[in-house]
Amino acid sequence: MLITTTSVLDGKPVSRYLGVVTGEAIIGANVFRDLLASVRDIVGGRSATYERALAEAREVALAEMQQRAQELGGNAVIGVDLDYEVLGQNNGMLMVSCSGTAVVC
Repeated sequence: MLITTTSVLDGKPVSRYLGVVTGEAIIGANVFRDLLASVRDIVGGRSATYERALAEAREVALAEMQQRAQELGGNAVIGVDLDYEVLGQNNGMLMVSCSGTAVVC
């Protein structure tokens, strides 16, 4: 399935618009991960632990959106938007959400 942030697909005209599809993933940050991230904050550098968690959440959200598009009979999702939010008590959770338009090309 094609998934793109653009509103058109070069060489593949849209024959049907099926509607908006979404995907969401919420991950919690555990104490160990927070401890490693705080050490990174002090000494500098990137937090590979958080980056992996964020990548996993993004993949889950996109897969959920793709599944919903397939259920509608789509073979592509266009105009995809990804959003990231911090949630929960003490900002202990991260939400990744995505939305786009399911289409048939």
